[in-house]
Amino acid sequence: MARGKLRIYLGAAPGVGKTYAMLAEAHRRVERGTDCVVAFVEHHGRPRTEVLLHGLEQVERKELEYRGSVFTEMDVDAVLARRPAVALVDEMAHTNVPGSRNTKRWQDIEELLAAGIDVVSTVNIQHLESLGDVVESITGIRQQETVPDEVVRRADQVELVDMSPQALRRRMAHGNVYKPDKVDAALSNYFRPGNLTALRELALLWVADRVDEYLQEYRTEHRVSKIWGSRERIVVGLTGGPEGRTLIRRAARLAEKGAGGEVLAVYIGRSDGLTSASPKELAVQRTLAEDLGGTFHHVIGDDVATALLDFARGVNATQIVLGVSRRKPWQYVFGPGVSATVARGSGPDLDVHLVTHDAMGKGRGLPVTRGARFARPRLIGGWLTGVGGPLLLTLLLSSFAPEVGLANDMLLYLSLTVGAAILGGLWPALASAVVGCLLLNWFFTPPVHTLTVNDPQNIVAIAVFVGVALSVASVVDLAARRTQQAARLRAESEALSFLAGSVLRGETGLEDLLQRVRETFAMDSVALLERQSDVDPWTCAGRVGNGSPVERPEDADVDMPVGDHMTLALSGRVLPAEDRRVLAAFAAQAAVVLDHQRLQNEAQRARTLAEGNRMRTALLAAVSHDLRTPLASIKASVTSLRSDDVDWSEEDQAELLASIEEGTDRLDHLVGNLLDMSRLQTGTVTPLNREIDIDEVVPMALGGLPEGSVELEIPETLPMVVVDPGLLERSVANIVENAVKYSLDGTPVLVSASALADRVELRVVDRGPGVPDEAKERIFEPFQRYGDVPRGAGVGLGLAVARGFAEAIGSTLTAEDTPGGGLTMVLTLPIAPGHPPARPDLPATAVS
Repeated sequence: MARGKLRIYLGAAPGVGKTYAMLAEAHRRVERGTDCVVAFVEHHGRPRTEVLLHGLEQVERKELEYRGSVFTEMDVDAVLARRPAVALVDEMAHTNVPGSRNTKRWQDIEELLAAGIDVVSTVNIQHLESLGDVVESITGIRQQETVPDEVVRRADQVELVDMSPQALRRRMAHGNVYKPDKVDAALSNYFRPGNLTALRELALLWVADRVDEYLQEYRTEHRVSKIWGSRERIVVGLTGGPEGRTLIRRAARLAEKGAGGEVLAVYIGRSDGLTSASPKELAVQRTLAEDLGGTFHHVIGDDVATALLDFARGVNATQIVLGVSRRKPWQYVFGPGVSATVARGSGPDLDVHLVTHDAMGKGRGLPVTRGARFARPRLIGGWLTGVGGPLLLTLLLSSFAPEVGLANDMLLYLSLTVGAAILGGLWPALASAVVGCLLLNWFFTPPVHTLTVNDPQNIVAIAVFVGVALSVASVVDLAARRTQQAARLRAESEALSFLAGSVLRGETGLEDLLQRVRETFAMDSVALLERQSDVDPWTCAGRVGNGSPVERPEDADVDMPVGDHMTLALSGRVLPAEDRRVLAAFAAQAAVVLDHQRLQNEAQRARTLAEGNRMRTALLAAVSHDLRTPLASIKASVTSLRSDDVDWSEEDQAELLASIEEGTDRLDHLVGNLLDMSRLQTGTVTPLNREIDIDEVVPMALGGLPEGSVELEIPETLPMVVVDPGLLERSVANIVENAVKYSLDGTPVLVSASALADRVELRVVDRGPGVPDEAKERIFEPFQRYGDVPRGAGVGLGLAVARGFAEAIGSTLTAEDTPGGGLTMVLTLPIAPGHPPARPDLPATAVS
């Protein structure tokens, strides 16, 4: 029996329309004559979803009793007995009631598929097992109902049901997903715009990866070996020259023409140390590539063309962008160049774009190598010219021009010696002179075929030939040495100049500087080690690169001391002596950067102390009026009561005493906030955190508020939290007092709490005028009072003190908009270890 086919509607979140799309597909199949039944669909009382169930045959569900309640589940046996062509099974990740045929609904679906029944199902991205940790970090909720990724990946079709976060929140607000009494909590918790955007991106990426798998399976089945341009991945080959910016911009424009295009800028550096590339220009090109949405890569390889092709194939690139060579025409005698070599070796799968630019044909920078060491191709060419050239020339002269004359023969052999010196340096030229001298003597100097020279003039001529050949070889080799040394010194000076300038401008952090060292010297890892004294162990102040970390200078391949107790340790290979001069400058600059960072930290601490002094001064200036107001009221009331001139009635005396009590309470509140703010600014708040139940603290914080001004919804099932009870009480009291102050008359403030992942969220919800987004952080600053609050309402320290205490006990305090108008303060508290969080009070699933 053939296995049935599985089609899944995948959504980013509950309410996007998966069930609606599934039922609409069922109606289309029924109209085409397909035998389609509803095995299990839950409409959750949504009218539009319920309407779509009309006209579809529904298999009766199976009733199960569990803990005194009756639940309904899909009746797998009834569906198998009915044997429809297509069965609709909603909520694939659902956990069945104990006593069911299978533990999970996806296992029920597997039975139907094994029986040859096609199944159409739904699932949300947060229910995929591999994404559990990611979803929990985004939403704060650990999904208990999951389905293995392999089950979903085996589906014959996966269709994404997409909806923007704004549209989904509107559906929520209209009551199309949850019941009205759950809407506010859902919008403020799981269905935040940031959560929905992140979940939507997860769903899109997962489906895109699944599409790539489908494509790969198709290519394998049909033996397609060529790269298909379904997604453009463009590699830009950089030389460190001025044309790099043009190439990166051109590649970015190419990537924009296709969906999902990606740009990878790569610089190929040689493994023998410093290169002629400008570090400043490479830094600019790195920044440009990243600004345009691409990535920058530094690859080591002696053969630039081969390394570039290997990198492109390794990242599955579809295109390579290179600049037209900066070589002058005569420089092509040394080889075809990187562009031509890459184009020739790219094959049919890689398109190579040669981009024109202003620097083309104006000459390349001289390569920087050590001493007089030539590159391998030039050495090979020099030896072939110096040894093989005279032999070939002898064969040609003997066969076709035996009567040219000894003088002309010498000039021809001398030209080969000069060529060998230009290509390979001194030793190939010396070999060419020796071989040429012997061949001239044997074949062209009478008597021929002997090493004897009869004519004295011929002896002089041969001696002159040898002397000129050696002189020319020495001059050419010396010129090559000087040119390479000058180019190397230029590269060194440019690197050091850029390094010093960037450090002085404060543009280079320690990790950036170490990364520059690693790239410049082609090392695997670089670390800056330091210790306090000669007997203390080494500690790592900064490190970049791969491989095992270096803990001691002795473990590194290269170490460069900086003073007595600091060293720069490099791993990867041993550097020659000439590179250590530049490395010493890098090491010194690394020490300067580290000292600069520490001085910045000290300056920051000094600014904090200065801010504390400024705050204390501002305290005195800001509260002078607010302290005098209750004092004046108390003074006036006491003076009136003590006056013998007036006979106060009992009602008047009670009113004056109430005024004294009110003024005293206000004064006590103001002084308390001032002292709390002073303690926070000076860092003298020492929390004593312990495990407590939040419902023991919050009611105590509501004392003194008008009766009926607060509604309390604190479930007793909440896990314990780790906080300082006293500081938490003061923080909650200030938050609730502020909410009551701004709430509309007659509208109580709601104080609720819920458990989410590893935290408990306490929410204080008011229905006041609210606060615009740009002012949500400003209201937590000292002496900030939003709106037209009168002077007597306080000095604007309540929320500042509340946030300060919240941060002191390891919690956070943020402000959000209340759905429908108002402001919601969210106080997040850490759950005590060993107390698993309760699931949020929301429906397990939402079907649209």
